[in-house]
Amino acid sequence: MSDTDFPTAAETARPLAVVTGASTGIGYELARLFADDGFDLIVAADTSLAEAQQTFEGLGARVETLQADLSTEDGVQSLYDLIGGRPVDALAANAGHGLGEGFLDQDFADIRHVIDTNITGTTQLLHLVGRDMRERGRGQILLTGSIAGLMPGTFQAVYNASKAYVDSFSFALRNELKDTGVSVTVLMPGPTETEFFERAGMEDTAVGQGKKMEASKVAEIGYAAMKRGDGDVVAGLMNKLQAATAAVTPQTVLAEMHRKQAEPGSGT
Repeated sequence: MSDTDFPTAAETARPLAVVTGASTGIGYELARLFADDGFDLIVAADTSLAEAQQTFEGLGARVETLQADLSTEDGVQSLYDLIGGRPVDALAANAGHGLGEGFLDQDFADIRHVIDTNITGTTQLLHLVGRDMRERGRGQILLTGSIAGLMPGTFQAVYNASKAYVDSFSFALRNELKDTGVSVTVLMPGPTETEFFERAGMEDTAVGQGKKMEASKVAEIGYAAMKRGDGDVVAGLMNKLQAATAAVTPQTVLAEMHRKQAEPGSGT
């Protein structure tokens, strides 16, 4: 779809949502919910969005796609340029990557990519879009954090630390924007049935082989929380219990517990 095919805010009453990491998993399911709820979409991912675009358009949404690496400044800027000053009613900052194995056994380029995607790119996008929302005095932001951010991630150290940043950042930004008409919600899922564990090289771990929530259910929980304007939501009863346990358990104990789940070969 060309830029001329995409209506301006003056030409349509449909709200606009921007969703990152929308080709698969939670991001795809969030974009589907937005489309089904009457939103038009700008969706971005680092893999092809052709199939996803057909699905979203089949739900009545006008869709623009961007395949880009949102770990880079140029990638994030290209997404912001695609928005082109149009009012964004909702931003679902979902793009993220995992990384398994021991920290010293990981390639530093992979480590850097996780940090730049989960932290730097996400922060840059929120800085750009969030300023516009604040200026208009309205908007909803949904960040995909994780209960992983509540505990030391033995054999997943960089990923958990990156999600600790996202979780913390969301609460601080929400407080800063509390009187502006812009809401910030963080969705904190546990293990979810997505391509995450395959891409993170964690298929042979206990957590990789364990029971997981469906991405569609996780997205529904996060979407409903965003619509209500909640500050945070943990997806799933067992994950709520794990989050509560993490709040009162010593960090050294949590690190050992995480080791049993994420150590390579622990699922065999």
